[in-house]
Amino acid sequence: MELQITTLGAILGLAVAIILIIKKVQPAYSLILGAVVGGLVGGAGLDGTVSTMIGGAKDIMPAILRIVTSGVLAGILIKTGSAAKIADQIVKTLGEKRALFALALATMILTSTGVFIDIAVITVAPIALAIGKKLNYSKMAILFAMIGGGKCGNIISPNPNTISAAENFGVELSSLMVANLIPAIVGLITTVIVVKFLTKKGEVIQETAVEENQEELPSFFAAIIGPLVSIILLALRPIAGITVDPLIALPIGGLIGVVATGKWRNTNEYITFGLSKMMPVTVLLIGTGAVAGIIKASTLQATTISLLNSMNMPEFLLAPISGILMGAATASTTAGTTIASATFGPAILSAGIMPLAGAAMVHAGATVLDHLPHGSFFHATAGATNMNLSERLKLIPYESLIGIVITIVSTIIWGIIL
Repeated sequence: MELQITTLGAILGLAVAIILIIKKVQPAYSLILGAVVGGLVGGAGLDGTVSTMIGGAKDIMPAILRIVTSGVLAGILIKTGSAAKIADQIVKTLGEKRALFALALATMILTSTGVFIDIAVITVAPIALAIGKKLNYSKMAILFAMIGGGKCGNIISPNPNTISAAENFGVELSSLMVANLIPAIVGLITTVIVVKFLTKKGEVIQETAVEENQEELPSFFAAIIGPLVSIILLALRPIAGITVDPLIALPIGGLIGVVATGKWRNTNEYITFGLSKMMPVTVLLIGTGAVAGIIKASTLQATTISLLNSMNMPEFLLAPISGILMGAATASTTAGTTIASATFGPAILSAGIMPLAGAAMVHAGATVLDHLPHGSFFHATAGATNMNLSERLKLIPYESLIGIVITIVSTIIWGIIL
């Protein structure tokens, strides 16, 4: 007989994990302990709990392997100065009159090429602070522009969250990247509209970060060629029927990028740096897989569907709602998308939702509340702009709005129209 854990156990285990994360306990251990509590309370027993956790972690290993190799591209983009060059070129091209749009677009493009959203914000921040000081804009405005653009880029990128969703729903990474392109564009437009109301709201920028030495940055062509190659390789499956797995496509793009920038002698240093950036995510995902195994083995999905039915709500809403809830629980797009897609994926598919549609809506939903204070993104972005925490808290409703817009558009497209 297949092991089944009660809904109460799954919810309690998740609650324990959330409380521990809020209390600043290491997130991976918080999730593992939450999984243990969930399994024991849910009636799985000690042996059943451990085997279910191991099974959940095992299921997530293919995504972790792809995420580890994506560190090659990310490390090279950052350490060669390619990421900074791409951002600087976009801002210079669009000019001061469109400065906030340029910041949002630059962060969106960086994130969409495979740079983590928090790293993208940190990369663009020196340019943003210098522009903000010159134009007398508030810190809230320039940070919101970067976060809004980053959220839009995050749902169309080969980042860990997209890889996890694609893996759990069994869809091509390139297809999932394209699936939320329209929501990303709408989110970018919304960001540009909303940011105008924040230019004089909050603390005005008094200081700027140390800017990059422009002489050490590569040319724009050399900077962009690596991520372009990766995207082209990923696109070969839908265009020409040739499958190039992200495990291969992303490192190839990175290696071509390091050669194009003329810094190939430092390749080992750069990929080591990229791996160091991926390791916290992979460790987090092991804990995520453990708790996902418990939730997946529970009756939580059936209970949620019954609740939606009792409220006369369509079952396709399970996809964005699960993404929102798990994104809020973990304060992470990656962990939220992974847990939601791994645990609610089968229930979403059994409701008749196409795999690509389910993956797109879950992924979009995870961006709504992934910036809450118990996550690292909240603090990393505050630090990047030297913003105090009380003012950073005031920005949460605005960045949540962008996630909501992205999710609504994605749900309309994939849940109603298609």
